[in-house]
Amino acid sequence: MRDIITLKAISVATLILTGCESSQTAESLNATNAYYKTERPNSLAPNVQADEPFSDALVTYFEEWKGTPYRWGGASKKGIDCSAFTQQAYQAVFQHPLPRTTRQQVTRGKETPLHAANFGDLVFFKTGSRRYHVGIYIGDKQFMHASSSKGVIISTLDNPYWSARVWQVRSYLPDQR
Repeated sequence: MRDIITLKAISVATLILTGCESSQTAESLNATNAYYKTERPNSLAPNVQADEPFSDALVTYFEEWKGTPYRWGGASKKGIDCSAFTQQAYQAVFQHPLPRTTRQQVTRGKETPLHAANFGDLVFFKTGSRRYHVGIYIGDKQFMHASSSKGVIISTLDNPYWSARVWQVRSYLPDQR
């Protein structure tokens, strides 16, 4: 009898948990294109005009995500981590695919000195012995990122916390920004 009750409890829990899952269709996965214009319920991209400069498009993207809480492994408005934020921003604004994780992202692109960082470059930080963080450089020693304490924000490299942890800057885009 006890085994039957346990089995029923597991079955109910499984139904409840799977009821919250949603599978993405190929159509909703393609909805992250910057020029995709609709209400975008499944899209993570802002409504960007084709002739809009990258800097304006990135500001638009940031404004849509500003304040979204940090969630490790997250990739939605309910919570997003730093590498998902950079990955989705690059896809939406630059139509340039990036790998999903910080460790994968840091192996791509061209390493650039911090003093030569350009708008749109990724700035990588070493925040622990095996922990990393990434943000998008926007000029004037500022970068946008998904902060673990404040969510999606713009921070400055002049901040002692960040300046002490800068690890690498990587360029991924041609100099057409």
